[in-house]
Amino acid sequence: MFAWLGNVWRVPELRRRLLFTAGVLAVYRFGSWVPAPGVDQQAINQFFTSGAGSGGALSLLNLFSGSALSRFSLFALGIMPYVTASIIFQVLAVVVPSLERLQKEGEAGYAKITQYTRYLTVALAAAQSTGYAFLFKHSGALPNTNSGRLILIILTLTGGTTLLMWMGEQITKRGIGNGISLLIFASILAYAPSGISGWINGGTSGRLFFPLVALGIVVAVVFVMEGQRRIPIQYARRQLGNRQTTGGSTYMPLSVVMAGVIPIIFAAAILAVPQTIGSFKVGWSNWLTQNFSPTGWKYLLLEAILIILMTYFYTSVVFNPVEQADNLRKYNGYIPGIRPGPPTAAYFDRVLNRLTFPGALFLAAVAVAPSIFIAEFHFSQAVYRALGGTSVLIVVGVALQTMRQMESQMVMRHYEGFLR
Repeated sequence: MFAWLGNVWRVPELRRRLLFTAGVLAVYRFGSWVPAPGVDQQAINQFFTSGAGSGGALSLLNLFSGSALSRFSLFALGIMPYVTASIIFQVLAVVVPSLERLQKEGEAGYAKITQYTRYLTVALAAAQSTGYAFLFKHSGALPNTNSGRLILIILTLTGGTTLLMWMGEQITKRGIGNGISLLIFASILAYAPSGISGWINGGTSGRLFFPLVALGIVVAVVFVMEGQRRIPIQYARRQLGNRQTTGGSTYMPLSVVMAGVIPIIFAAAILAVPQTIGSFKVGWSNWLTQNFSPTGWKYLLLEAILIILMTYFYTSVVFNPVEQADNLRKYNGYIPGIRPGPPTAAYFDRVLNRLTFPGALFLAAVAVAPSIFIAEFHFSQAVYRALGGTSVLIVVGVALQTMRQMESQMVMRHYEGFLR
């Protein structure tokens, strides 16, 4: 492993990408500590250490912002408005013909959809920051705040989310891994010290069994995320001009969890919508805290259902059986024993459904089971936020995706990989 890390550092391009990613993440964490103008830090801390801020759905939003919301800092909203906007446009692309046509136009169409997503992100960030500003003002967390100061706070939080969106896109383009996922990854890791401290200060049985459960979850996530169904592909000989290509055989890898950690992030973004709406009124926020706690059975059941649905939805977005069958036929490829065209598409669809169902159940179970374990052993909120099922899934899944991308970069440069 250390030799592999040394090889990564010796490649100039990989070294530049790693340093750029680390620099952007450092700026993100620094901005999470810089308070928005006109914010009384003592009043904000008092709000989050008692009442609605110490638990409920607001604590989950605080987790995905890397505790920036509890400081009401520049990046208090985190990157979740962008995730929510992406969900909306991916759903609309299925039902709106004009957006579906844009998706089929290639890079130009995707650039247009990305532009629309950015506009919607700014609108959602403005609405969410307005809700938080009024919630904190009515609850006394923003004392002596006039209309001008509220507008300044709203503009600051909206601008912070817009800057985070740009930073995430820059990581994707010039760094290593998916920028949006890495920002959420860094936010969750910021809670790790407080989570470990809460585990150490917990009961004896919890201190004994929790490491075993956590290790089992990590091993299970790695095992399932790396699981593949390899479909054999045979290519016939083709005549390209005056040259005849020889046929060959290969395989098409279909992952058990093709959607990765995206369904977990999407489910968390959808579950954050009620809290955003409830933030406009203190009574609604209190009702959500009492009846929709992240450790309650209602929340966990809804989270599991959303994860299963989003796994199926995002898998259908990532892998279209009809398009894959058409591309295979275009290059004179076929599956042995399966006729090209619609029979191949039907075969892909059947295999994909068989893979997606256990993968979706696995994601839902791993996201919910540790939360139930933590609640049964009466761990603190710090342990739940840092070491809960959603946190572990996102951290391990994003780490695997980033390592896989680094692995492909190393193999391209004829270095021996790490994921052997």
